[in-house]
Amino acid sequence: MAKSQQRLRARELRTQGVSVQSIAKKVGVVKSTASLWTRDIILSLAQLEQLRQQNIKGGEKGRLLGALKQKNDRLHRIQKGLESGRAMFPVLTRQELLATGTGLYWAEGTKKHREVTFCNSDPKLVKFMITWLQKCFSIPIRRLYCYVGINQIHVEREQRVKQYWSEITGIPLAQFRKTSFKKVKNHKVYENFDDHFGTLTVKVKKPAQLYYNILGLIEGLYCAKKPA
Repeated sequence: MAKSQQRLRARELRTQGVSVQSIAKKVGVVKSTASLWTRDIILSLAQLEQLRQQNIKGGEKGRLLGALKQKNDRLHRIQKGLESGRAMFPVLTRQELLATGTGLYWAEGTKKHREVTFCNSDPKLVKFMITWLQKCFSIPIRRLYCYVGINQIHVEREQRVKQYWSEITGIPLAQFRKTSFKKVKNHKVYENFDDHFGTLTVKVKKPAQLYYNILGLIEGLYCAKKPA
């Protein structure tokens, strides 16, 4: 397209209310040239308002695209971390399971009153600890009992919450004790209300010797020689 034709086309588009940036792209010139060719054209109030709305939409689109890119990058990093972690621990030996469970019990378990008890809201951790008890100490499910701790605003969901934890742990509902409802002054309802399942406290029946064994393992873990 000849330069004169480009200029005429640019002016025609501008009178239609097209933005200078769009004109430059359409006729194939730099933005400064398109601005120079059309700067004497006065747009109507309606055209100016349309351009303003387009700029707002363009800005919103840019922000949304930027946020989406950040989200996708974050999800990619999370997935990469998960894959790396699974590759690092394809199989746990009994010794590794024993040490890991002992460390978790050291952090989360009861160390007084000759009880073997732990409490957490993370279903994966709870399930891991039950596996630790089963595989490392031969504690069967029938020797476990538990109870849910949850805000009192979830009282109507009690049975659903107990069923959730029973499915996670394999502990029958008959071995669940009375739910501990936490009293609060406010009654705020959260967005994840139906996905909240409180905490689960798991206890071992007749734990005396197991309790002493675990204390010994914690001491052994503490005293063990660490990597240089």
